[in-house]
Amino acid sequence: MLFEILLLCMAALWLAYVNGANDNSKGVATLIGSGTLSYRSAIRWGTLCTLLGSITAIAISQGLISAFSGKGLLPDAILSTPGFLISVGIGAAGTVFIATKTGIPISTTHALVGGLVGVGLAAGQLNAHRLMQSFLIPLLVSPLLAALGASAIHTLFNQLGKLSGISLNTCLCIGREITPLGATQLRMTQEGTTQEEGLAFSIATPVLEISPSQQCARRFPHGYFGFHLQRASDTAHLISAGAVSFARGLNDTPKIAALLLTAHLFEIPAWISLLLIGGFIAAGGIISSRAVANTMSQDITPMGKGEGLAGNFVTAALVLGASQLGVPVSTTHVSCGSLFGIGATQGTARWKTVGKILLAWVVTLPVAALLAALSFRLLQ
Repeated sequence: MLFEILLLCMAALWLAYVNGANDNSKGVATLIGSGTLSYRSAIRWGTLCTLLGSITAIAISQGLISAFSGKGLLPDAILSTPGFLISVGIGAAGTVFIATKTGIPISTTHALVGGLVGVGLAAGQLNAHRLMQSFLIPLLVSPLLAALGASAIHTLFNQLGKLSGISLNTCLCIGREITPLGATQLRMTQEGTTQEEGLAFSIATPVLEISPSQQCARRFPHGYFGFHLQRASDTAHLISAGAVSFARGLNDTPKIAALLLTAHLFEIPAWISLLLIGGFIAAGGIISSRAVANTMSQDITPMGKGEGLAGNFVTAALVLGASQLGVPVSTTHVSCGSLFGIGATQGTARWKTVGKILLAWVVTLPVAALLAALSFRLLQ
């Protein structure tokens, strides 16, 4: 029994680590690709926000923990057995590990579903209706929604910019405009006569200017207060990337923690399990996420700051909404779907890379299922 407990813990923590390695860069990939932050700074920001999401999951994670416990998908008789949980963990972790080593972003959610399916098939008992309704439909629909949403928002922003003449280089500036004025006055001379003389002075008038930043600097050489859209966009981009990473921690941590919490092999509070999983997710992101980060930030589509902001906005909205509803969507599918949509709209998508990622998504479930089924057979 002690060996099984140790093996289960190792499988869950390994899955948490490779999840961080494969997924932590996905929320901040647009920051890297658009040049807003360096790789190291972006990964630190994404990992911090992911960890905060993992901590928050303590309060609202019950729906996802229940979904990934396998209840309703497999018979209750095998759900809490160590062999079932270890096999699911090994199947999912092994699949994500292989993808991470090759730099391909795949879904830990998808791999976990594959692990559940593999054990169900090996045990000869699987609820196919629940599998389709609760797992496969959300995983298939979410990337399509993300692609359509990101494409629509990016197109809307572009059209509004063209119609208004406003771009990221625009500055809303308030400065002082100096206006020279002249007047005359009478002056008494030493001879006792009067003489007119000119006076020169100026007044400073506050002026509002909406122009490119360089034009504002030329018009107000004495200084101005400016609201730069580029800076505002960078701030919004940073916040949106943090929101995606937070949503990922919120959505993924309970799924992995379900492996430990379902076992009932030892008394461990849910919050300790969630924090432990969150810590290993953070470690994987800091140490081993560069390969997937390069794929996400450079190889799917060239991106500027506007594209990154649109993609992150849609990703955060979909993943946070799904977490609240207890729906197991994949941050990977949603974030990649957003980039696919933007790249397709602009005609800049690198379809060779997109094809590799889509192929990896197709084989994720069967590979995880095979690894989990083999593990389950060996542990019987």
